[in-house]
Amino acid sequence: MNPLKKDAIIIRFESDTVTECSSAIMIPERAITEAGYIKTMTTNANAHSKHEFHAMAQMALFQFKDGELDIETLHGPLTVEWKNEVETMIAGLVVLLDSQRHLHLIAHSGQNAKKLLEVAHRFCTRWVRLDI
Repeated sequence: MNPLKKDAIIIRFESDTVTECSSAIMIPERAITEAGYIKTMTTNANAHSKHEFHAMAQMALFQFKDGELDIETLHGPLTVEWKNEVETMIAGLVVLLDSQRHLHLIAHSGQNAKKLLEVAHRFCTRWVRLDI
């Protein structure tokens, strides 16, 4: 078993580590009506991070719609740990980018993944356009 990287974003379900990743977009269910609850995290923080999140959100949405990206379904709270932050989500979806640059989706059972991915894509698109 590989030890967890110090700077990695750790995704946990109950007390088990599900995975570690370099970037994550947390999309809680309430983001469908209030986009301000979407959280983004990356170990590659720089001036272009928002473009990475936009690409992640766009690729996740398109690959999901095309049936190329499956969802790992969970029943219960999901915890995302990074640096000194701990975020818990009881209903929603997380888009992950692993260290090999592959996208993954983790969602709570019963969530409308397509709608949540559309909300994240819209949020990230607006964020990028603020600087154009």
